Parts: sequence; structure tokens; C-alpha cells
Amino acid sequence: MILFKQLLPTKRGLGGALNHFRGSSFRLFSSSPETFVEIRSQAKEVVIALGSNVGNRIHNFNEALRLMKKSGINITRHACLYETAPAYVTDQPQFLNSAVRGVTKLWPHELLGVLKKIEKDMGRTAGIRYGPRPIDLDILFYGKFRVSSDILTVPHERIWERPFVMAPLMDLLGADVENDTVACWHSLSIHSGGLFESWEKLGGECIIGKDGMKRVLPIGNDLWDWSLKTSVMGILNLTPDSFSDGGKFQSVEAAVSQVRLMISEGADMIDLGAQSTRPMASRISPQEELDRLIPVLEAILKMPEMNGKLISVDTFYSEVASEAVSKGAHIVNDVSGGQLDPNMTKVVAGLEVPYVAMHMRGDPATMQNSENLQYDDVCKQVASELYSRVKDAELSGIPVWRIIIDPGLGFSKKTEHNLELLMGLPSIRAEIARKSLAMSHSPVLLGSSRKKFLGETCTRPAASERDPATVASVTAGVLGGANIVRVHNVRDNLDAVKLCDAMLKYKRSPA
Repeated sequence: MILFKQLLPTKRGLGGALNHFRGSSFRLFSSSPETFVEIRSQAKEVVIALGSNVGNRIHNFNEALRLMKKSGINITRHACLYETAPAYVTDQPQFLNSAVRGVTKLWPHELLGVLKKIEKDMGRTAGIRYGPRPIDLDILFYGKFRVSSDILTVPHERIWERPFVMAPLMDLLGADVENDTVACWHSLSIHSGGLFESWEKLGGECIIGKDGMKRVLPIGNDLWDWSLKTSVMGILNLTPDSFSDGGKFQSVEAAVSQVRLMISEGADMIDLGAQSTRPMASRISPQEELDRLIPVLEAILKMPEMNGKLISVDTFYSEVASEAVSKGAHIVNDVSGGQLDPNMTKVVAGLEVPYVAMHMRGDPATMQNSENLQYDDVCKQVASELYSRVKDAELSGIPVWRIIIDPGLGFSKKTEHNLELLMGLPSIRAEIARKSLAMSHSPVLLGSSRKKFLGETCTRPAASERDPATVASVTAGVLGGANIVRVHNVRDNLDAVKLCDAMLKYKRSPA
């Protein structure tokens, strides 16, 4: 016999919800046809865990997600991606682990059958329990139901002892309890404080980066652990009208020479921009942007110095992003966060590369008008608007584990807004965390280099004179939690980054 226990709804917060759900009567269903009709009548929100340690693990995840969507599971949220040491059977390769939230009309055992078929189709065979597998898909939660049968138990009975399951599960929640279903999931925890307490009992955020568990972002064939050090992104503008160095690197030879210099000075990434996004800049066509970009990109990719380095393309056109990635670019850096090309996020989802979503209101021609400069609480509003744009990107198919966020210094902000954002990175993360813990863990890119607010603050009208102020802003940003700094002067800012990283490491080390 199959039993379904459904928890009744409530409007209370987490504390009240836990007491309500735990003290309420369960609605009990047997495995009759009427039960299946009632369960099918509405789509249920589900949580599915993913694991892989055989073959191309990222490809396995992407294929599993594709097959889930094809099978009637609409993916709505993605957790971060974790590389973890194997548990139980330790003599095997490391795992990748994550989880997704989705909506489906499949009833629990149909859902289980779909997931088992996906595992089989992807090459999983009966073998050692807890042993190697190309893909592992487990149902963690199914709506507001407990499910108990000979072949399925929901919630998954071993959630509470597995950090590699609990970490991605927590990512799928917000610090605020968003609805009755999430409150129900909290109530199903074996701990009185809900899932938050269950996670803390395992060590919580403190275990990330320790005990064989790290949060990673896939770039090319590598997994990037951005917690190890702050990365320096060197700026290469291929435009005649950029605010700092417009016209200096329009020839392929000049561009290659500048890249060689930035790499020799320690740049980890090079950001290529062929369209000016300075205030009041006029927009060029995708084809004109490509005509500037592609010859330089092709030449840079041939440089032996670029081995192990990353190339980002700074564009808000999906056509440019697609062509650049097909030529070898690793990252798409979109100053509009998907607002200036309706196809951008869908295209990037198909490209399966990291996506930098930056905050901006309007476009470069309108971003500094009075309407776009109105904020009551700039950190809170930038966080909320960034969340909305990343959520749209996620629904288009870009997993959070490929997202990098940028608060957009200098874009639709006054000097005082930029200063507040520079000092407010922890507040931005905390505000995003209210809705999505996964998104709050995303790497943060900071682009303050030589910008006007630095000149206004330090009375330096010429952009070329703002490098000392840039170093100070980079220092503040890194100490506040920035993971990538985008700069013109690599050498001086790399020194600042190294010192900040050393201070942060010292602060985190046990006494």
C-alpha cells in the first residue's frame, strides 16, 4: 500500500508554520484511483537532487536537466554546484552535486519512474550501492506530501546526514519562507528549527571549502572555485569612444600588445568590449560590433600567453555573444542583465557558458536620466532588481551555478549611490539571500576602474589619473566580498588584491 500524507496550508511565518504543520492532522490518502486524480489535479512543487562522478559530469547534469524538462518537469530554480568527496564508498572519483526545484503534474511514483528512466538512458547500471554513477537523481520533496511505499520515501530518508545534499537543498530556499510548501518542507525536518537548523547541525556554511566540499562554477572544461583568490579581469576596449581608452586598441596589433602586457602583469581574464557603454554612448549594430571584435578575439586566442586564461566578451547582443563563444570566448558579460536583447538569456542558456548579469536601468543613452537615478535604498533596490533579472535568466535555462552578478557601479547611479554600493556588497548579498540563498552565493564582479564617481570624489577629471582611486575602491570591494575585479591597470590592482586576499585569509584562519 502507498500512503500519502498531505500537510494543510497556513499563512504563518516559519516558527508558526512549524508548530502548525507539526501539530496539524494529516490528510491521509491510499493508493486508490481517486487519490491519483486528486494528486494530479494541480501541479506540485518538487525538489530533485543531482549527483555525478562518471564521465563529463557537467554534461551529465545538462543532459539530465534537458530530459527532465522533456518529461514534464518544469525547472524553476537551480542550486549552486558542489564538488564533493565520495561518501560511504570512498575509493571512487569526486562527485558533482546540486539540486533543482521544479513543478510537475506527475504523481510521485510516475516521477520516480521518469527519473529512473533518465538514469538508465544516461548509462547508469546496477552496481555497488553508493558507487560510481554517471547520474543520480533523488526526490527530496514532493509538494506538501509525505510519501511512504516499498520503493519511495519522501522526504528522502538520508537527507539529514548528507552535507552534499543539504547544501544544494538550502540553496533552493530563501532566508524568508516564501510560501506554504516551503514552510511544509521546513516542518518535515527532523530538527525543531526546520531545514535551517538541520543544515547548521551539519556545519552549515562553515564547511564549504573544507571537508572535501567546495562550491564551483564551470568554465570551459574546468571548475572554478572562486573562494581561493580574487580574480583580476583586464579591460580591453576595442572602441573609438570608450571613456578611458577609446581609440587606443582598435588595431589587432595594438590590442594583442595590450593583452600581452595585462597577462604579463598577472591578469586572470581579459574582457573584450567592442561597443561603448559610457553614458550617452550611441548604439552600434551587432554586425559592426562583430567586425571590431572577431579579428581581435581570433588573434588573442592564438597567443601562447593565453593558455590557462579566460576571455570574456562584453556585449548586450545575443548575436555577438553567440558568435564570440563559437570562436572561443569563455564568458558572456552583459551590462544590461538581459534587458536590451530579449533573446540574450535563451541564447546564453544554449551556449552553456557563465553569464555576468549586471545591474543597469535603461540603456547607456538613458541610464543617467533623472528617472533612472531615483533610489530610496540603493543597495536594497539594486539587489531586488538584480534578483529579478537573474530569476528571468534562470527561467530561460541559465542555472544559478553559471551566474556572476555585478551591481553596476557607474551605470544609472550617482556618485553617492556608487559609494554606498561599494561599501554595501554584504548588504546586497543579504538582501538577495532573503529570496534565494543560491543567488546570494554567486561570484560578484566589481567594475569601478577609472569611473567618473572616483574622479568626482578625488577631483581627478582625467580618467587616466584615477588609478590610485581605483586601487582604493578595489581594496574596499574585495574586503567587502567581491570575487572578480575588472580593471584597466592590472599591475597596481593585482597588488591590492593580493594584500586583501592575504588579510581575509588571515582573518579566517583559526587563532
